[in-house]
Amino acid sequence: MKKTTFAASVAATSTALLLLAAPLAASAHVHVTPDAATPGSYATLTFKVPTESATAGTVKLVVDLPTETPFTSVSYQPIPGWSASVDTETLAKPVKTDDGTITEAPVRITWTADSGTQIAPGQFQEFTISAGAVPDTGSIMLPTHQYYSDGSVVDWADATPASGKEPEHPAPTLYVNDPAPAEDGGTMTTQVATSTEAPAPAAGTTATAVSIGLGIGGLALGAIALVISVLALVRRGKVRA
Repeated sequence: MKKTTFAASVAATSTALLLLAAPLAASAHVHVTPDAATPGSYATLTFKVPTESATAGTVKLVVDLPTETPFTSVSYQPIPGWSASVDTETLAKPVKTDDGTITEAPVRITWTADSGTQIAPGQFQEFTISAGAVPDTGSIMLPTHQYYSDGSVVDWADATPASGKEPEHPAPTLYVNDPAPAEDGGTMTTQVATSTEAPAPAAGTTATAVSIGLGIGGLALGAIALVISVLALVRRGKVRA
């Protein structure tokens, strides 16, 4: 009887942990901070990249830069163990600005891990760029492609609707003149990037680690509860027999 009660308690605890971990884990995707900037400014943008796979590490990251409302300049902050490159191409359609007509612009930035380097499961890495001048537009999607050591690729490229309901793989988005989408009927808080100074580490750094830890802990407790429950039922059956 005591073992059965204990098993039920453990099962209830593991369920609670899993329920708590679920919303936290859902937010553990690639995103950019700050998510708002002022037109004409040079913004320091940081892409936070967690490894969500339990068996493979992140070895490459590619961010697509806008071509219809391009940045004229993009530079990156070096990261030990990673190489980076910015691809500049001729635009399919020249863009007229107050400073003249833009025919070439940065269209892509790629970070590649050196041999033996990766963002391991349960870890994250921050990739920082300086981009400008920020175009005078509504918002800028920055589709991001995350490459894993097992050959799989996750494309963070889905647009977030005005309702704020998050898609499965939302694209990091920089809001310029448009407000960030409402979330659950409220308004998302944004921080405006207005200079090229490197920002302080994101406040959500600990959240990803906590969510992953809670998720793993909940699964472990659930497995333990299942084993104990089975053993208790088997023993009760033998006693009755």
